Amino acid sequence: MTGRAAGRRVTDMDYRHLGRTGLKVSPLCLGTMNFGPETTEADAHRILDEALDAGVNFIDTANVYGRVAGEGVTEQIVGRWLDADKSRRGRVVLATKVYGKMGEGPNDQKLSAYHIRRACEDSLRRLKTDHIDLYQMHHIDRATPWDEIWQAMERLVQDGSVVYVGSSNFAGWNIAQANTIAAQRQFLGLVSEQSLYNLNARMIELEVLPACRAFGVGMIPWSPLGGGLLGGVLQKAEGGRRASETMQKNIEKYRPQLERYEALCRDLGHEPADVALAWLLHQDGVTAPIVGPRTSEQLAGALRALDLTLDEATLRTLDEIWPGPGGQAPEAYAW
Repeated sequence: MTGRAAGRRVTDMDYRHLGRTGLKVSPLCLGTMNFGPETTEADAHRILDEALDAGVNFIDTANVYGRVAGEGVTEQIVGRWLDADKSRRGRVVLATKVYGKMGEGPNDQKLSAYHIRRACEDSLRRLKTDHIDLYQMHHIDRATPWDEIWQAMERLVQDGSVVYVGSSNFAGWNIAQANTIAAQRQFLGLVSEQSLYNLNARMIELEVLPACRAFGVGMIPWSPLGGGLLGGVLQKAEGGRRASETMQKNIEKYRPQLERYEALCRDLGHEPADVALAWLLHQDGVTAPIVGPRTSEQLAGALRALDLTLDEATLRTLDEIWPGPGGQAPEAYAW
């Protein structure tokens, strides 16, 4: 395992294609869910500046972020940052999401063509931009036919409001169905999928990751540190989320694995959070894990993971500590 000192420059960044597209994004995606609820606007803007200066050009948000229903608080914070320096917009790949409840009306959520159009207009206004680079469906809407969804997305692409379309929390067969129908319509379809994926949550290896690889859909893992569980939870002082009842229960549930994991990280000479992110970056089909720093220090820590190379022995040991489902379906559970 090798590493370099911190202190990254844009020229150091090893940009990756997003799925099968020609679009290049940084191998870490800056998640903004904490902006507003946990991080002040001034601190959020500082983090955005530092990420951009370090070469992180991929910013992810959602219309429902901000914990104030229908207000799009986080999108507004990002929008004011973009508006304060117009040159920033041309330097970032801006991603947001549609699906969540944005009002009390019966059509103020999910993926009807009616809601997609209105939600996109509202996100553009809050983000203070004329286009969204990656417009992601935040969840599957089983009540809306794909022809309706794709017709709405095609319109947004045609009028320049959206460049690419992605998904989040889709099953493998949802990805296959969506892109098969898109191809029939001669539309590019999904180019990315956001899924829960980390060392302790590897269920997507059964079908979602294989589907993404088959259809050229880039994987953007969320919760790469398992809500803090993989961030060195045993060695950190009590406080914050780690003091919550849920976290304490998880610590006790996974204590034997956590002890082995954190001991391995100490032997390697690297922080557990860095190792967890580096492991994701070694997985076939992963484009960019989403990191959601609440502070500048947490952003600097995440950037360290880009300089870690895990050797085969380390990867095997991590698989022993945090075993996945056994490969992809059906071999994982059948012959």
